[in-house]
Amino acid sequence: MSKKLTILYQEQPCYDIVIENNFKKLGDAFQTLHISGKKICIVTDSNVGALYADEVKDVLENTGNRVFVYTFPAGEEHKTLDTVENVYEFLIQNKFDRTDMLAALGGGVVGDLTGFTAATYLRGISFIQIPTSLLAQVDSSIGGKTGVDFRAYKNMVGAFYMPKLVYMNCFALNSLSERLFASGLGEIIKHGLICDKEYYTWLLEHSAEILSRDNDTLEQMIYQSCLIKKAVVEKDPTEKGERALLNFGHTLGHAIEKLMNFSLYHGECVVLGIIAALNISKKRGLITEQQLNDAMLMFQNYNFPLTVTGISAQDVVSVSKNDKKMVSDKIKFILLDGIGTAFIDMTVTDEELIEALSFVIQ
Repeated sequence: MSKKLTILYQEQPCYDIVIENNFKKLGDAFQTLHISGKKICIVTDSNVGALYADEVKDVLENTGNRVFVYTFPAGEEHKTLDTVENVYEFLIQNKFDRTDMLAALGGGVVGDLTGFTAATYLRGISFIQIPTSLLAQVDSSIGGKTGVDFRAYKNMVGAFYMPKLVYMNCFALNSLSERLFASGLGEIIKHGLICDKEYYTWLLEHSAEILSRDNDTLEQMIYQSCLIKKAVVEKDPTEKGERALLNFGHTLGHAIEKLMNFSLYHGECVVLGIIAALNISKKRGLITEQQLNDAMLMFQNYNFPLTVTGISAQDVVSVSKNDKKMVSDKIKFILLDGIGTAFIDMTVTDEELIEALSFVIQ
């Protein structure tokens, strides 16, 4: 278990993704950045920090840097500007300057918030990603999208800001609950649906090994998803075109996530959004009934909730209109033209959305 990918930005090497099975080689990967004698602040949450902060701190201190740890309460509800302000204050009090660095240790919430803090503190300081959730490893840690939620609006405040390194310890996935592990699988299945039919079929056929967290299978899966994410973000680093395809299932998924007060995980809500989008694709004759049924079987095999209660389709549509992916009052919606081929559609109507949501809202 040891793999490395290099992400390009404007056709030049920008940062490495290192896939390992422990934190022991984090120091070696970090030393390739030639940073010593500086201050590093590990930003983590109360769940991940209790498990890994001390170990990561020891590894980074051995690189010749002084290491601090800032921990905030776990949960999407803390991915806010208030938490960012608290991190700012901690950095100011400990005299962090522009030559120092942040390290995001945790899942997608930690990575998004730390990246945004790095992008805006002193007009920008360096940071690295150390993602510990499956979702963060295959999706949010790659590509430089950072941000926080603002009041009722998810990820409305953010920046494109590239890390200096992404270091993944796959063994950390063993500490995840079944639901949190499956949440990351929502983004992985999305990769296959939008870009790679062969990979999608492989995920369908290897669900037992994946759910048992077989090391070799997980390594292959994470590496393949990172390759897909790498290809998309390199072509469109600031989401002006093709990168928007990665939002498949997200427009409605984000709205469901917010209306459910984050009682469902991000990946679970993305799958609900994907189910709605698949139904629109099927209604338009873009995918077959069998392809829709196969996808539903996959979601069932991976133990995703297939329906939700307590919210209305109309409210989901209304909240989705506040999504940052709106363009001139139209939703930039992602549909499939067959498995493995996604496209942007600006013509999806409210009526189509409400009808599609009837399959997931009971």
